[in-house]
Amino acid sequence: MVKDSWFTIQEIDNKTLAISEYGHWEKVHSFLLVGKEKAVLIDTGLGIDNIKRITDQLTDLPIVVLTTHVHFDHIGSHGEFENVYVHAADSDWLINGIKGKTLEQIRRDISRDITIPTPKTFNPETYKPYQGNPTGLLQDGEVIDIGNRELIIHHTPGHSPGHICVFDQTKGYLFTGDLLYDETPVYAFYPSTNPTDLVNSWEKISNIPDVTKVYGSHHTLGLEPSILQELKKAVKELKEKDLVKFGTGVHKFKGFSVQF
Repeated sequence: MVKDSWFTIQEIDNKTLAISEYGHWEKVHSFLLVGKEKAVLIDTGLGIDNIKRITDQLTDLPIVVLTTHVHFDHIGSHGEFENVYVHAADSDWLINGIKGKTLEQIRRDISRDITIPTPKTFNPETYKPYQGNPTGLLQDGEVIDIGNRELIIHHTPGHSPGHICVFDQTKGYLFTGDLLYDETPVYAFYPSTNPTDLVNSWEKISNIPDVTKVYGSHHTLGLEPSILQELKKAVKELKEKDLVKFGTGVHKFKGFSVQF
């Protein structure tokens, strides 16, 4: 297994790897899925260091980047890859800049609470999130075949307008981006978020059959599929109590929470 000073590489199985940035407070995970013909990289991390240096060591196959959503901590190394895809509803953010946070706030967030040495190339004072044109646009229900491995795109807005989840139906892995993870609340309180869309997206993924493991983009690597049943209960409770709107605060459930 590849050892690195910034990234932690963990094997989910021999064709699926998590590339994690545990030295940063966000504890971001990107995921490399290797097929027979090509590989998919789900997100490209913070951009504090170049994730392509890692993927080059892990596979010789051509890599397609699937963007769960356009926030700075998921598109950091997008500029290092030729084939980058995003949902149409987030494409404007990728091309023209992310809505909802100022550059000053992003620079504060990228540089705080770092627990291991950063590369000499990283300068938070000049850090800028990637901007550029995507290779193509993803659609809800689209199937991506990477050779003996099929990935289904689920449009799951709420955290961002074009947020997607990726279901690896061959393995049963559900990659949920920032729609679902543990330890800290899922964010849906920024003006650029949408609480109603997020809860509807929760309901959508809770009904995906044959999920064997859930992989969020932050914190614990790999959650049991039973969390999807808890998600269904959360959706019902939030709707019945009329809590799905800005300003209702943090709502905690078994294994996860959300902030509106």
